[in-house]
Amino acid sequence: MREKSIVGDLINFRGLVYSPTNENGVIFLFGKVIEDLNMYIEEIKPGFPDCIGRRFTGRGWERVYIEFEYKSSQFKEHNHNPDDCDIIVCWEHDWPECPLEVIELKEIIKLLPNKPIQRPDSVAEPGKLAVEDHLKNFPESVRELFQKLDNKVKGISDEIWYKVKGRPGVTYYSPERVFVDLDFQRGGLKLTIFTRGEKLEGVESFKYKRGGAKWGRIYIRDEKELEKAIPILKKSYDLIKEAIRNNEPTGWYAGIEEETEEEGDETTTTSDNTA
Repeated sequence: MREKSIVGDLINFRGLVYSPTNENGVIFLFGKVIEDLNMYIEEIKPGFPDCIGRRFTGRGWERVYIEFEYKSSQFKEHNHNPDDCDIIVCWEHDWPECPLEVIELKEIIKLLPNKPIQRPDSVAEPGKLAVEDHLKNFPESVRELFQKLDNKVKGISDEIWYKVKGRPGVTYYSPERVFVDLDFQRGGLKLTIFTRGEKLEGVESFKYKRGGAKWGRIYIRDEKELEKAIPILKKSYDLIKEAIRNNEPTGWYAGIEEETEEEGDETTTTSDNTA
């Protein structure tokens, strides 16, 4: 007699049709996105923790100890010692007070380019160009602005680094997550930066119906605007680091955490409104 087949929600993500319903599904999906997370695996083994990997920090490849769970709270249910682990990789993050960094795949895949299941003879997307190749198509003033900006951003911390995008521009990492998304324009640079939902002077807030609640935008067209932007980028770096320490969602669709007081106690909830 054949077993019943129970699957998760339809996601059609990079060859995985349905969302994970167990830890094995989480491991498989993690393998699909590991390069996007700037990590690689050295060992998957029995026992705790499940995995030994490395993550690029800007200075080099840092060893990280990883535990896979379907839900992050299962780490606590299994009586694992947080001192022996660095990261929980899960499908759903349901443990707000978790003392470890959590990679919630359910949210991560919303931010990544997807190659859904399709005919093998479909035309693939072209490969990415080097940043120098992108800049050849822009005025010398834009190239000089970017070079000066790049030096100043990397001067904030020696762990900050960038990845070249498919379109003309780069994304800066903190090193764990993106906190600046930069596009080259004919008249200068367009920067989308992480604000954690705070109002930062000189930063335009988004007014889209979906997404952007924790992000804002600035434009740099000359060296004067560049100098004004550097303190903002330093603040953005501090905000992304604090958000990571608190295990807060930082992606485009993340809502704003709202503090409420009930009977003298403070609790934190995540709003569903991402506008």
